[in-house]
Amino acid sequence: MALKVYSIKQLLDGEALLQEVTAKGWIRTFRSNRFIALNDGSTLHNIQCVVDFENTPEDLLRRLTTGAAISVSGTLVESQGRGQKFEIQVKNIEILGDSDPESYPIQPKKHSLEFLREKAHLRVRTNTFGAVMRVRSALSFAIHQYFRQNGFYYVHTPVITGSDAEGAGEMFRVSTLDAKNPPLNEEGEVNYKEDFFGKETNLTVSGQLEAETYAMALGKVYTFGPTFRAENSNTSRHLAEFWMIEPEVAFMDLDGNMDLAEDFIKYVLGYVLENCEDDLKFLEDRLLQEEKSKPKDERSEMTLTEKIRFVLDNNFKRVSYTEAIEILKNSKPNKKKKFQYLIEEWGADLQSEHERFLVEKHFKAPVILFDYPAKIKAFYMRLNEDGKTVRAMDILFPGIGEIVGGSQREERLDVLMEKVKEMGIDEKELWWYLDLRKYGTAVHSGFGLGFERLVLFATGMTNIRDVIPFPRTPQNAEF
Repeated sequence: MALKVYSIKQLLDGEALLQEVTAKGWIRTFRSNRFIALNDGSTLHNIQCVVDFENTPEDLLRRLTTGAAISVSGTLVESQGRGQKFEIQVKNIEILGDSDPESYPIQPKKHSLEFLREKAHLRVRTNTFGAVMRVRSALSFAIHQYFRQNGFYYVHTPVITGSDAEGAGEMFRVSTLDAKNPPLNEEGEVNYKEDFFGKETNLTVSGQLEAETYAMALGKVYTFGPTFRAENSNTSRHLAEFWMIEPEVAFMDLDGNMDLAEDFIKYVLGYVLENCEDDLKFLEDRLLQEEKSKPKDERSEMTLTEKIRFVLDNNFKRVSYTEAIEILKNSKPNKKKKFQYLIEEWGADLQSEHERFLVEKHFKAPVILFDYPAKIKAFYMRLNEDGKTVRAMDILFPGIGEIVGGSQREERLDVLMEKVKEMGIDEKELWWYLDLRKYGTAVHSGFGLGFERLVLFATGMTNIRDVIPFPRTPQNAEF
């Protein structure tokens, strides 16, 4: 009878102590022709497999190299050695897949993150990326669980769209036309009527507009899918392809939106703190080592778990944009010209340095800024009675700045039409969106959370390319 195959996580939990077991995984190290460190991805930790090398054929021992996939069978016992609680006394080894020790790039030594990005197909075999991706998976699960428990319906909005939700204009075109010889119309422009969809289409920058239509029928909905920005930016915070969480709720105003966002973020971060203890401890230790190499004034004042606790244990401070501008204008870094972007007048677009100052130095709590100038926000945000601000909100976190952007949506047809005209948006493209304001319009709100930003915050990684399996950035679509 075949022995039950256990995950390494189960074995290290002592589930099958003194039983005959089988484990399968990849060799991390093999030392003294006796000790195999085996990992299968179920946990950060390896299990030690003790080989009886005197009774193991030499040609088999030679094949036990870093990266090889093997199956081991034997007895799970309490370990006599330091550093592990249990080990397998091996009776049988089967090589499932050899690994060339000369060319295998993930050797048991420290590799730079830049080097590992070039090996994105293998980097998840390292402790750092294994931990990051398990945390990413846990966050993803917690997001769906939160919305499920709170009566939301999951909606799949289109990846291919004819509208630009953000008015950003930096979108990837989707076309089947011959790139070298496209059909032209009478004006000499590309004739998109002959394209696959009969019009110009792009990869979506947001599922929000479509989600609004579903909120106005199902009440509470959310999207969680890939979005795309063709922004030619190579910073550590930008990706061309990333994932967005976007809830939309009918009959909810901006205050309700702030309550929802705060409750949601606290739930998912709390879930990770509770369920990813080993991985977070490893990532925290890694971060502490990294911080040591930085100049003192650049080091973070909080550890990774302290940062997460900072969000969980503090009420988010709600501050109007106008109040925030006054605070920043009169702040020491602004007066002493320490800010890279000085705040001189109302209407300025806040940068990450301003957002972090408000969170880390001034309020010492996560901050929700609201009522932004209409000129720096999207067309669909509800205009306030003052005629110059909109019911927008951004949530600011330590170390990262803005993590959530949302608003109460403009539900009044006449005001929305005015905004559409003012911003030069083609109303024919948005006829269906405007219809929502004709047939049973109502107050509604929602927000967007870039999933990778959340993973970045929860793992303490400093480059967004290291929290998504295969990053897409300018000049890079490898793998």
